[in-house]
Amino acid sequence: MDVDEIIAKTALMEKVAGVDEAGRGPLAGAVYAAAVILDKKRPIAGLADSKKLTAKKRALLEEQIKSDALSWSVASASVEEIDEINILWASMLAMQRAIEGLDVEPQHILVDGNRCPESQIAITAVVKGDQRVEAISAASILAKEARDRELLEIDKQYPEYGFASHKGYGTKKHIEALRKHGATSIHRKTFKPVNELI
Repeated sequence: MDVDEIIAKTALMEKVAGVDEAGRGPLAGAVYAAAVILDKKRPIAGLADSKKLTAKKRALLEEQIKSDALSWSVASASVEEIDEINILWASMLAMQRAIEGLDVEPQHILVDGNRCPESQIAITAVVKGDQRVEAISAASILAKEARDRELLEIDKQYPEYGFASHKGYGTKKHIEALRKHGATSIHRKTFKPVNELI
């Protein structure tokens, strides 16, 4: 069965979990993942890939997802875990934790991307899933909002790095701050731009 057929099949199910992660690319901070089982009786309008939504719209949708979904869960893998097992496996670990955090067992799990974490439940990777499956869109919103909140807290701790604006990504401003101030405890030491400065 190809992915389109699986998406069509799961659309008929009551309890399908969408899973996505946020923060694979940045040079700092944990990687986050979320799992969401939407309630068909309470549809949520406007779900889309979190990167295509304004911050205001994401915040409103996050609130609605948390109040109207059948179940939702957000989890993360730490900077230490990212450096120890690499970002791909840390992302998988965060996803596994998010799935395990659901208080309703899904009939099927749809994951954004081309790889799946280990699961005892039927699981399918969906490329561009955050644009094709509403439950994955919802998960992408929760994961991104949780991660952005963490970076705003980190910004208070290390104001000289500008985390509130770049959210840990390797922008020119961030690289300049790294060169000037060095790496912090929340920087991913195995990531090339950080590693080169240690």
